[in-house]
Amino acid sequence: MPQLNKGGKFVFGKSRVRQDGSLCLPEQAIEEYQICREGRVYFFTGAKATGGFCVTRKGLLAPSRLGHILRENPDLDVYALPAGTLVPYKGRRYGWLEVSPEGRLFLGEALLRELELAPGMELLCIRSSNIAFTMGARGPLLERAKNYAGEIPAY
Repeated sequence: MPQLNKGGKFVFGKSRVRQDGSLCLPEQAIEEYQICREGRVYFFTGAKATGGFCVTRKGLLAPSRLGHILRENPDLDVYALPAGTLVPYKGRRYGWLEVSPEGRLFLGEALLRELELAPGMELLCIRSSNIAFTMGARGPLLERAKNYAGEIPAY
């Protein structure tokens, strides 16, 4: 797992948004967060500077200090909303998606538009916390990745 600069964020790899609106999550992120364990993931919009979205699962989110997101949005908590539907809450938008056993997410056209993503874009998978990782679409870390001399795994 590369660290693009000393003391900086760890990067799991890059993932390209496919023409069908899907993307593959990096293997190390899948393993570290056990992201396929529940068959569904929660995602939420990323920071303004990084864009993209963050990925977690119920077993990590519910018992965390961010568990109030699910408690205060019961339809999200029980997956009652259609997959890919975004719910606004305290400045971010939250939703859920099915994840394949191999770590593939299908975002679809409408969700890609809402997240300001498009087929062909490369997202950088960044360790954010012990709760979630970020699939970043822009910003300084992505610029550093373009000039990084080492290997960044691609998915």
